[in-house]
Amino acid sequence: MRLVDQPEAQRLLEAALADGPAHAYLFHGPAGVGKRAAALAFAGELIGEPERVGRRAHPDVYIVEPLGDQIRIGDARALRRDLHLRPFEASRRVYLIFSAELLNEDAADALLKDLEEPPEYTVVVLVADELGPIPETIRSRCQLVGFRRLSERAVREVVSARAGELELSPNQVTALARVAGGRLDRAERLLDPSGAERRGRVLAVARAVYADEGFDPHEASRTVIDGAAECGRRARDEAERELERLDLPTREAEQRLRRAQRGAEREELLLSLEELSAWYRDLVVVAAGAPSVAIHADHLDELKADASMERAPGAELAAEAVREEWRSFEELNVQAGLAFEALFVRLHRVLAGVRVA
Repeated sequence: MRLVDQPEAQRLLEAALADGPAHAYLFHGPAGVGKRAAALAFAGELIGEPERVGRRAHPDVYIVEPLGDQIRIGDARALRRDLHLRPFEASRRVYLIFSAELLNEDAADALLKDLEEPPEYTVVVLVADELGPIPETIRSRCQLVGFRRLSERAVREVVSARAGELELSPNQVTALARVAGGRLDRAERLLDPSGAERRGRVLAVARAVYADEGFDPHEASRTVIDGAAECGRRARDEAERELERLDLPTREAEQRLRRAQRGAEREELLLSLEELSAWYRDLVVVAAGAPSVAIHADHLDELKADASMERAPGAELAAEAVREEWRSFEELNVQAGLAFEALFVRLHRVLAGVRVA
């Protein structure tokens, strides 16, 4: 198995395959860096049928995913019942628990009992974007496998592989590799034509904040919210196609669809905030004479036209204001429409030179 730009995780998993696996692993690190793909690849090597496991079509690989916003006790009990079944075809059984940070307290307690005395033929792999919500009692019973954000070089290689097909310029390749922020899922989204269009609309709004005398914060907010809603609909459609091969109760299928839609909308809002922050940061670095480090490298003409030492202090304040909003979205359940409209009011005031109260 080969992981993209994850040398430490690669070393640990190769050792496990060579020397024999532990009974439980916890893959942890930022979203979008390949943890789920790595878990499926690891399971495929353990089972001995990578292609079949990759299609989620092997009876000795059991996958748990949250239906709504939690993994509940019923999911943990179902896993326990299955855990004591002997392998159907392979020499072992592998259990993959995706989004393990969403285990609720009862489910975590039930899983802990299974991790204390697992059958000898089982390997459990938890996959989590955050370690904090996972109880220490569970963490201590797993071998931790850390994943990191990918380097710009690694993301650039992925983007470059598609450059000819999509007719991307060198500056566009650089920009997408930087905007992706070390996440392959975001690189793929930005490479999609609809993602490119959405990014163009977000950057047009970023400029309009200070360049358009008739700037309307409400309309700017709607542009970003509508882009996120579009991503949510696409994610729901993709999830529906995936569910066609599963025989799920109607309620469970609908929960999965809603979760896919909400997750995609939230990710798009966070990405939009990062793009806005990067635009105002780029105004500062270009004004300081360092255009080579601009994130939006494919928009250097506009950045050079807009950047000035007079505008730089306001742009720096704007970038920080967007980062504050990003932290609110990351940590809290905020009303997106109201939050974005208030943010654009603040950005307009800052970049128009009006002091923010």
